[in-house]
Amino acid sequence: MSPRRADRAGKFAFEWNDLADQPHNVAPRSERRRHHFAHAATYLALLGSNLVHGGAAFRFYRRNRRTMYANPVLIRPDMFAVSVSPAGAGTDEILGLLAETGVRQTLFRVPSWERDKLRDFEAFARRLSADGFETVVAILQRREDVHKPDRWASFLDEAFARLGPWVAGFEIGHAWNRTKWGIWDHTEYVRLARAAATLRRTRGVRLIGPAVIDFEFHLYPPVLRAVEFDVVSTLLYVDRVGAPENAQFGWTAEKKFAVFQALAESGAGRRPVCWVTEVNWPLAGTGPYSPASGRPNVGQEDQADYLVRYEILALTSGLIDRVYWWQLAAPGYGLVDNRETPARRRPAFAALRTMVRMLSGAVFVRRERPAGGNAFYFEKDGAELAAVWTNGMPFDHEFGRPVAAMIDRDGEETASAGRLRIDGRPRYVVFRT
Repeated sequence: MSPRRADRAGKFAFEWNDLADQPHNVAPRSERRRHHFAHAATYLALLGSNLVHGGAAFRFYRRNRRTMYANPVLIRPDMFAVSVSPAGAGTDEILGLLAETGVRQTLFRVPSWERDKLRDFEAFARRLSADGFETVVAILQRREDVHKPDRWASFLDEAFARLGPWVAGFEIGHAWNRTKWGIWDHTEYVRLARAAATLRRTRGVRLIGPAVIDFEFHLYPPVLRAVEFDVVSTLLYVDRVGAPENAQFGWTAEKKFAVFQALAESGAGRRPVCWVTEVNWPLAGTGPYSPASGRPNVGQEDQADYLVRYEILALTSGLIDRVYWWQLAAPGYGLVDNRETPARRRPAFAALRTMVRMLSGAVFVRRERPAGGNAFYFEKDGAELAAVWTNGMPFDHEFGRPVAAMIDRDGEETASAGRLRIDGRPRYVVFRT
C-alpha cells in the first residue's frame, strides 16, 4: 500500500502504517473534538435511535443471556475462519499454511486507494477459489471516499464486477468508528454503505457489515435501520483486558456477544446471522509491528490460549456464527511470523489447527463450571469430549468417568487419567464410550 496519499478533501494526509496494517492517526485531538462538536446532531440521532430500540434490545439481551450455552450447537467447519493477505512470491507458502490449519473460510482486504491493483486482487481471489477456500473481501475506506462519493461508487462497482464471481461476499467499510479510518460519524458511513446496497441489486453480491470495531454496539440500530446487510459483522477485540473472560466495565466477552446480537437484532428487525470478522491479541516484543501498545500485548503462549478460549466461548453461544482470526501471517500478531523464511509457526497456529480438528462437526451439548473454570462438552462421532480451562487459579479436577485420551492445546496426546490439572491452557478430554 502506498505509505502516504493526499486527502484533498480534508486538512490531513492519509498515512498507512505498513508494519501494523492500519492507518496512522494523523488528525490531532483538537480537530477531532471540533468535528464532534460541529456534528452534535448526529449523536442526538444515535441517542434517539437507541432509546426507540432500547427496550427490544434489552429483552433480546436478557433472552440471550438465558439461552446461550443452554442449547445444542452444531460446530460446523465453516464457523472457523482465518484472514490472509496477498504475499506475492510468498503466496504459495501462505496458502499452504492456511490449508494446514484445516480452515476453509478466509478473508482478505481490498483498499479503495488500490483500485489499480484490482486485477491482482482478482487473481488472488481466483487462486483461493481454485484451492477450495470460501473468501470474503473486506473493503477498506479512507477520508477521500466520503467526499468523493461518485469515485467510491465507481470503485465498488469495479470491485464487485471483478471479484464477485470468486468470493462469497463483501464486507463494506472497516473499523469506521475510528477516525483514522476516514469516517467521522455514522451518517458518513451510511452514505458509503448505501452506495454498496444500490449496486447489490445490479451485481448480485452479498453484503456484510457494518464492521464496527470494539465495544461500540450503540452504532448498530441506526445503521441497520438505514442499510440492510446479509450478515451483521463486528470487529470484536477484547485484548485491552487480557483474557476473554475478563470484564471491561463489567462486560466479559460472552456478555459482549449477547449484547452485540441483541442490538443487531433490534436494529435489523429480524434475527440476523452475526460474525466476528476480526479479532487477535497483539504480541509483546514485536515493537512497531504490534498494532497496539502497552497492556493489549501478550506473550505467544497467552495468545494461543486466548484464541481457543475466545472462539469456543463465541461459537458455542448460539449467537456468533463465525469468527475470523486476523490474520494468518503478521509479525506483530499473526499465527505465523513471516519475517522468517520459511515463516515460523507460533503456538497459536497449532492451537487453532488442533481446535479445528477436535471440534469441527461436533455438537456442543452443555457447559459446566468446575471450581469456577470452564468445561464445554461436545458429542462427535459417537463419543463425548470436553474442552477445559480456567481463568482463575489452577486446580485438579476428577471427571468421575473413564477417559480415553487427553489432547493438549497444541495437539499432543498426554497420559490418560480421570484426574486433570486444569489451568489457563485449554485441553481436550475424550471419554470412553
